[in-house]
Amino acid sequence: MTPFGIAGPGRILFGRGEAVKAPALIAGYGPRGIVVHGATATRAQGMLAGLADLGCAVLTIKCDREPTLEMLNTALADARGFKADWVAGFGGGAVLDMAKALAALIPAPGPAMDHLEVVGRGLPLSAPPLPFIALPTTAGTGAEATKNAVIGVPEHQRKVSLRDDRMLARIAIIDPALTDNCPRGVTLASGLDAITQVIEPYVSCKATPFTDALTLPAISIGFSALMRLMQAEDAEARDQLAWVSLCGGLALANAGLGAVHGLAGVLGGTTGAAHGAICGALLAPVLAANLAAVPAGSAGEARLKTVFSIIAEALGCAPNQSASALADWVAHAGLPRLSALGLHPDDHADAAQAALVTSSMKGNPVALSVEDLQRILAQAG
Repeated sequence: MTPFGIAGPGRILFGRGEAVKAPALIAGYGPRGIVVHGATATRAQGMLAGLADLGCAVLTIKCDREPTLEMLNTALADARGFKADWVAGFGGGAVLDMAKALAALIPAPGPAMDHLEVVGRGLPLSAPPLPFIALPTTAGTGAEATKNAVIGVPEHQRKVSLRDDRMLARIAIIDPALTDNCPRGVTLASGLDAITQVIEPYVSCKATPFTDALTLPAISIGFSALMRLMQAEDAEARDQLAWVSLCGGLALANAGLGAVHGLAGVLGGTTGAAHGAICGALLAPVLAANLAAVPAGSAGEARLKTVFSIIAEALGCAPNQSASALADWVAHAGLPRLSALGLHPDDHADAAQAALVTSSMKGNPVALSVEDLQRILAQAG
């Protein structure tokens, strides 16, 4: 067996009601901290009140969209003077990325660009991050279990990562009740992201027995849960999708991703569209392109065919119809095509070229050409 390692949060709590434990656990890291939340702090009021009861001084920071470098720098200017002992994120993937980046950069002496990949210097963190505690309120990105924070840099039209093993959460509290009644469109986009993030690590050329144990069973669970949630609110399906999201975060932290995310990082920067929506639009054409390009009889082909069989069972079609059936289901559920998300056909060639050098492409089961990627964009457009 090929040697492998396992990276993950220091402690994971999963289950309905687990969020009530957050104040006491967070306060254990010190009396001063920062809570990053979404557009409003309403849903975090219970946790904030609990922290206040324990004597904690808390600075709250709003993150109402996917974070950009400007947003991060503004937040850092406020946060560095607060002398925080910890940073907690209470929200969706964007909130967790912002909180994770703040925890990493508050102790750093230099600017954020020193550490951003691709567009920055990509330097290792020169000081240990503050303890980061994650409480996700959507089931999609798995950011509670990853060691990177995704930051948009509009002037470069890219989304890039700040990455360090020490950025993993000290505590990740996944309480599926926090995702209940999430809007249907957000559920669809984030759910497709969660499914993509268990499929791509499974077919990744860097997959391990650990990631296989997480991802393979989670693929069918994810499809079943998301399909039920597109019909009606369902607490059990919320629980299952939260589990799939966590599995995806743990898996991608250990086995990487693939062409869906390689393209999505570029398209998110050029269009500003939601990450999950982009991944959902790309998933079917990327799977089809991978199967067409992978060597016959290879381990990669076997894994892709396994995924196609799981999709076929979920959607009630033949395995060789899985990609088209998935694309049809995604469209019927209401996910926009890439053109509706802001991608112009004239931009396909540049986006394909830029995607080739992303870190996610290193995990794809087969090397895809610029022409392959352009065909994928045309099919998803």
